[in-house]
This record gives sequence, C-alpha cells and structure tokens, in this order.
Amino acid sequence: MKKWSMLIFISILLVVSGCRPSAFGGQVVIDWVDFIHIDGKEYDGIHSGVLADESFVGDKVGTVKFKVADNVKNTSYKIRDGDAAFHEKGTEIFQIKDHPHLIAVKNDRAINGYRVYFSRDNDIEYHWNFKDMPIEKVERIEIYQTDPPAGNIMISKLTKDEDVNSFLQLLVNSEENPNFQPNRGNADPIFYEMIFYTDEPIAYKYYMQFDGETYFWSPWDTSIISNEIQMFIDRN
Repeated sequence: MKKWSMLIFISILLVVSGCRPSAFGGQVVIDWVDFIHIDGKEYDGIHSGVLADESFVGDKVGTVKFKVADNVKNTSYKIRDGDAAFHEKGTEIFQIKDHPHLIAVKNDRAINGYRVYFSRDNDIEYHWNFKDMPIEKVERIEIYQTDPPAGNIMISKLTKDEDVNSFLQLLVNSEENPNFQPNRGNADPIFYEMIFYTDEPIAYKYYMQFDGETYFWSPWDTSIISNEIQMFIDRN
C-alpha cells in the first residue's frame, strides 16, 4: 500500500488520471499528465530526474503549438503534434545530445533550469527509479528544501567520496515501514529533494521528508531513514 507521501507524485504516471464533474455547471475537469507531443512521438515528464547540466542540451527541435490544460474540456480530444499538457504556445523544445529519446524545455523553477521528458517509443523503459540508479557512479549529491513560494533552495552539496558513500548507505539501509504515520502535531513535514549526479545527462531525483522527529522517504513503500542523515543536512 502506497503512503500518502507518494500520492502527490503518482498521478503523473497516468496519461489522464481521471475526469470528474465540476461542482459548477457539471463541466468535466481533466487531470493531464505532463507530456509533450512532437514529431509523431509522445514524451512524458521524468518525475524522478532532472537535467544534470545545461551542456547536455542540444539543438532546438520544435516549439509547443497548443497547451491542452485549461483549454481542452472534451475527454475524447485526440492529441496532436505540438501539443503539450502545461507549457504555453511558443515554448521551445530542445534535444538532449546523443539521446534521441530525451527532450527538454526551459523552466525557471526546475533544478538546473530545464524540465526533461522521455519517449517510450521502441520499448524504452523508464529507468530513473532508485533501484535502477548505478550507486557506484554517483559523483555528487545535492539536497534542496522545497519551499513552494520561493522554489527549491539548495541547503547541502556532497562532493567528497566518503560523504557521498555514507549518505547513499543511509538510504540503502533505510527500513521499510508502509504503516508509518508522520507526526503532524506542530506542522506538515519538511520536504527535501535529493539529486544524485552520475555521468548521465539526467540526474536522479528522490524525495525525503522530516516530521520533526523522523526522516522518511518512499523509494517504493515508505521507509525510515536513520537520523544520522541529519549531519548532511544544511551544511552550506
């Protein structure tokens, strides 16, 4: 059973997660996945990855022609070339160098300035889950605190091998506890984003939370992280 902390992310795995009648006038509201359709291919947003560096961005391959969110109310609408779920008309689309199944668009609120997408064409599988991450190739780790008004704020960067390895080991050794309920006595848990850089153009991104007593995350089911991880938080 997935915990509440994963529910805010899981809807992006669906093309259209659902349609529901509005309380006003009975109109249908469509919840769109974050996608871009270009050159006959549909690209889905990579929810557990970010662009590793702007140097991986290649040539412009097109622009968004139509934003479907807020504009399409018909559930039988057929996606067309140039459509995007959430990007405005005119948004430029770029290829990731040497990776034809990856594209990117500029996004000021995204870590490293771009939102990245991948195509499932040719049976390419999504491989940015924690179990797929090549731990031995992680070169550095960045930790951001998620602050909705201000965006993501970097609070720590780990570059020394011993720090990187120790941090990774704490995650590997986290104890699965699907029945865990965070302490909400004083406030909502603090959200963190952990970014893991390898030699790939997409860095791996996972979420961690702290409820004032316990650090936890959801590589699949909710898992409890040792409070030793505190030594790596807010080191800047």
